[in-house]
Amino acid sequence: MALCTYPQLLDDSKFPEDAKNRARRILQSCGGNSIGIDCVRHDVANYIQRRDGGIPSDPDNIYLTTGASDGIVTILKLLTAGEGRTRTGIMISIPQYPLYSASVAELGAVQVNYYLNEEKCWSLDISELQRSLQAAREHCNPRVLCIINPGNPTGQVQSRQCIEDVIRFAAKENLFLMADEVYQDNVYAEGCAFHSFKKVLFEMGPEYSSKVELASFHSTSKCYMGECGFRGGYMEVINMDPEVKAQLTKLVSVRLCPPAPGQALMDLVVNSPQPGEPSYQTFMKERTAVLSALAEKAKLTEEILNTVPGISCNPVQGAMYSFPRITLPERAINEAKAKDQAPDMFYCMKLLEETGICLVPGSGFGQREGTYHFRCVCPQKF
Repeated sequence: MALCTYPQLLDDSKFPEDAKNRARRILQSCGGNSIGIDCVRHDVANYIQRRDGGIPSDPDNIYLTTGASDGIVTILKLLTAGEGRTRTGIMISIPQYPLYSASVAELGAVQVNYYLNEEKCWSLDISELQRSLQAAREHCNPRVLCIINPGNPTGQVQSRQCIEDVIRFAAKENLFLMADEVYQDNVYAEGCAFHSFKKVLFEMGPEYSSKVELASFHSTSKCYMGECGFRGGYMEVINMDPEVKAQLTKLVSVRLCPPAPGQALMDLVVNSPQPGEPSYQTFMKERTAVLSALAEKAKLTEEILNTVPGISCNPVQGAMYSFPRITLPERAINEAKAKDQAPDMFYCMKLLEETGICLVPGSGFGQREGTYHFRCVCPQKF
């Protein structure tokens, strides 16, 4: 990144040659392409193909974005249409990352909630998807199903069986799948593994891989990188109708290209140092240290929270968050209502005032009626 932003450093002997070669390649590829620097899009496609065990990825299906959020909002905008009962319905998980509810409201689409199963470690039940879909069809046209895996704010990792079931459901109900996979490197729990929707879709065979429309998203902001300020990300679209895809390209082009430093950083994520290169050992040492620390703190967070009376926390299988349930006394609930506050907001404010600990109330993410939670970012240090 230093070499890309200040190329004079290419003459500095303190930088390793593999870093210089990467920087030169990115700088030479910079051109007037609003959907992303060509070499970066090719590197993203190669990364996806390696990640998914050789399943091909076409660079023409890759759009570089200003963070994953930008790609998600763009796809939602593309798919929103209609008026009244024909208005597009967007199915989102509850609890959910507020980007989704805010974007749905901004676009004038209809938010269709489906609830994750807290009793089963925030798993996704197809029966709940079916219930949500049928209820929504009474007042809108559900067209999109959003999945966050690993989960934010709930920290779960969906099983491969669950992903297959979701794909079958989307195919049966003719829903466009949006897979938010920005925490794909953050999987900690024993027995859990990240399975990309793209990989599972193609392994299920042409009955699904030739039919189900999918957009998947990744980012430089999460995982072990944590480079939120550079605003780098990508989306890959699968089985999108060519005429619709042309409109997507127009929609992206009107907003001009994402920040070039963010695109360069995305390339570093998907085209990391390889064995034998001068930077490899340093890269692997730093990457391993960050992910090991996150895994340790995730386990510690879960264990400590479960020792506190009135708090119960599911295993933190992945991502960077826990979403424990809190049991509040009736008196606290009544005092919160008297102050026109959600009870978990009242709890979080009291905790902040009395201890200095800052949590986010579960009501900001959505939760089942009568339950209260907070989201806790698994800390780097205790």
